Amino acid sequence: MAGYILAIDQGTTSSRAIVFDKKMRIVGSGQKEFPQIYPASGWVEHDPEAIWESVLWSIRKALKEADLEAKAISAIGITNQRETVVVWERESGKPIHNAIVWQDRRTASYCAKLKREGLEKVFTRKTGLLLDPYFSGTKLSWLLSNVKGARARAAKGELCFGTIDTFLIWRLTGGKSFVTDATNASRTLIYNIADNDWDKELLETLRIPAAMLPEVKDCAADFGVTDKGIFGAQVPILGVAGDQQAATIGQACFEPGMMKSTYGTGCFALLNTGADMVRSKNRLLTTIAYRLDGETTYALEGSIFIAGAAVQWLRDGLGVIKKASETGELAAKADPAQDVYLVPAFVGLGAPHWDPDARAAIYGMTRNTGPAEFARAALEAVCYQTRDLLEAMHKDWKRAEGDTVLRVDGGMVASDWTMQRLADILDAPVDRPTILETTAMGAAWLAGSRAGVWPDRKGFAEAWAKDRRFEPEMDEKTRAVKVRGWKDAVRRTLG
Repeated sequence: MAGYILAIDQGTTSSRAIVFDKKMRIVGSGQKEFPQIYPASGWVEHDPEAIWESVLWSIRKALKEADLEAKAISAIGITNQRETVVVWERESGKPIHNAIVWQDRRTASYCAKLKREGLEKVFTRKTGLLLDPYFSGTKLSWLLSNVKGARARAAKGELCFGTIDTFLIWRLTGGKSFVTDATNASRTLIYNIADNDWDKELLETLRIPAAMLPEVKDCAADFGVTDKGIFGAQVPILGVAGDQQAATIGQACFEPGMMKSTYGTGCFALLNTGADMVRSKNRLLTTIAYRLDGETTYALEGSIFIAGAAVQWLRDGLGVIKKASETGELAAKADPAQDVYLVPAFVGLGAPHWDPDARAAIYGMTRNTGPAEFARAALEAVCYQTRDLLEAMHKDWKRAEGDTVLRVDGGMVASDWTMQRLADILDAPVDRPTILETTAMGAAWLAGSRAGVWPDRKGFAEAWAKDRRFEPEMDEKTRAVKVRGWKDAVRRTLG
């Protein structure tokens, strides 16, 4: 076996494929964007067929760039946008509706109804999640209620539900494997994270037939073998994890107390709590970080809906920048005397507020406010929101208090200005790794270690390398004033 590993990273706006060699180096990659669909205000959908085609294209591009045939790949690892829902016909594999994306807010009123009925505590106790449109369960219930005949067909076993990983595995294996992993299952609002099984009571509450649910496996397991007709070879799929858990693994955050934060379209911070299933009192999520060899490791997670998407808004909505990479340089030119705050609640506010009705707002503008101040406000919003998460985590889990070092990844971390400001606002060191493709790396490690061609947990953690550490430089008085202004802006924005 040549020892090459293929990682499929299926994201919110594009699909990527990366080929790693046995020394964990990138030797080929491909990436393809696909359309975003907005049928109504607050609704976000994807065409599952467009996702599938983008994945196939990316894999073929990555193999071509690596100058490899599929038979040289020892294993495949998959990581994916979490909470996005697909329902398809078991016999034909054809989706019955567009995928409903994690950002979609169409079930806000349904979640509110369930809360009024006093059910949020039940869902939180069993799943570690909150009753919010973000999660898969209410989206799935909506599909079953709004696609003609869907619920009856699902009860007969004619329909399959899956997050994107399940849909891709089904397609890659020619419909032979109907599976998911524990991390993706833990984000559905219908999976009991203590029992590690689908929860009958929650399924009944949301009127979801159990017959349409996939089998749940460890993150490193035998998920099936690709159909030979797709790439010309049968390649085992040996690793699966939702994107944020995959990034946690890729950052080698295997010890309790280690923390990572990913800055992509949104921002997601995970704190490894080991075997402790910490129940948050500060509106964070309790989730499965990973499950290996039948042992579950838990995490506290803070989810921020808008991070890099705010930079996209500067580019596409306001036109103040042409490329995302310009933002840090522009922010550095902002007038330090202007305290301008952007609360980026374009699709509501995530943790620790969980307000689906909040909408974005800008505070502190004067006649002198211009593109530089907007750029700084957009980048600082990410830093302030991360601080909110870190404060909540410290309150929830006393073991996390003390000298927190944050490992970061995602597109935004390439900006030195942003990472320095993050360290300043957090008053904590920020470590940027040499390999920024940590999400794909996490999926690749799951597959590569399972295949026996990559090192075990200890060896992988020792191989993790730091590109740069950003130390706090802002004085405490300045930090306190800025953070106080942010908290006031959020208070004014909450619905």
